[in-house]
Amino acid sequence: MSDERVTNWAGTIAYSARRFHEPDTVERVRDLVAAGGPVKVLGSGHSFNHMADTAGDLISLAGLPRVVEIGPDRASVRIDGGIRYGELAARLHAEGLALHNLASLPHISVAGAVATATHGSGTRHANLAAAVSAIELIRGDGTAVTLRRDTDGFAGAVVHLGALGVITALTLDVEPAYEIRQYVYDDLPRAALEAHLPEILDDGYSVSLFTTWTSPDIEMVWLKRREPMPSGDFHGARRATAQRHPVPGMAARNSTDQSGEPGPWHTRLPHFRMEFTPSSGEELQSEYHVPRDRALEAIDALQAIGERVAPVLQVCELRTVAADALWLSPNYRRDSFALHFTWIADADAVLPAVARVEEALAPLDPRPHWGKVYTIDPDTVRGRYERFADFVALAGEHDPDGVFRNPWLDELLG
Repeated sequence: MSDERVTNWAGTIAYSARRFHEPDTVERVRDLVAAGGPVKVLGSGHSFNHMADTAGDLISLAGLPRVVEIGPDRASVRIDGGIRYGELAARLHAEGLALHNLASLPHISVAGAVATATHGSGTRHANLAAAVSAIELIRGDGTAVTLRRDTDGFAGAVVHLGALGVITALTLDVEPAYEIRQYVYDDLPRAALEAHLPEILDDGYSVSLFTTWTSPDIEMVWLKRREPMPSGDFHGARRATAQRHPVPGMAARNSTDQSGEPGPWHTRLPHFRMEFTPSSGEELQSEYHVPRDRALEAIDALQAIGERVAPVLQVCELRTVAADALWLSPNYRRDSFALHFTWIADADAVLPAVARVEEALAPLDPRPHWGKVYTIDPDTVRGRYERFADFVALAGEHDPDGVFRNPWLDELLG
């Protein structure tokens, strides 16, 4: 137990917990929960709002013993609730196995990413939570339960926002290891977006477009592919002549290899190398998911306000995520186009820009990323999830006394 002041990854949120715990056993986690709330769990801290905040006890699972148990059929892996993707990926690759996708940063915790429906990219790839086949959690009364893919309520429990309990273990789908090549292209013309946007987004295992909205063109295209790219331009964009960082002007030494040479999946799918450990990031982040078939409308809407948001924007990343059946996933039953904003670290300057973005995207029913900065009112957010009332009931079933509630959840759940 510690009384130290704990912050999020970027240092923009100082958690108000009275005590900070790093238990080294699941039994100790159970004892902390059974003692009564309020209790919250902090993953890797890569969030930008007060979702994980509490005035009570804040628990980190990073100190739990590492568990990486390959299933007998080599199609699943059981992991502990504190492991991070980079460590898990290396362990899986050593066994000749892989996950279907990874996020931009391999340093985030698996349980935290699952709880918030964090994602990678790819028209055929669902978000990271879609790989979960079982959840082991400690409910509000301190009892341990296991939920499996074939049980009632499972689809509501995976993306859980910390409202159901403490996730002490997960079982994930895995597949045989594979290799990926990464290519970066500069200056994709606006005309190419109008003529070929669906093909561009589908022309790789994972595709990211980066823009600052200061030009009708797209500054960079990052393609991650199993097959080599043909030589020459990419829809009018030129192959980059040097390693790139997602944020224009930033040193690229910590970016993953962009040479086009094949490499293990976990060294190409993220944008950043695992051996590079991020310190506090000078940034705020927002993200919104809209229907994929309205992607060009979203681009047009943001280009129309580009000059108004550019002064506080570092970069915007555009990606795709396949639909899933998880109740609180932003991709619930909707193939999605995700627009991710990396802002400067100045909330007073950024929040008006966030509101402008939300107003511009409003006709497209954007669903915000749960762990980012957004200002859409809770009633509107709830209305964009047809199973939201079912999730509220599920949270009440697992945590009837509100042990895991906090002001952020109270406002959202109503």
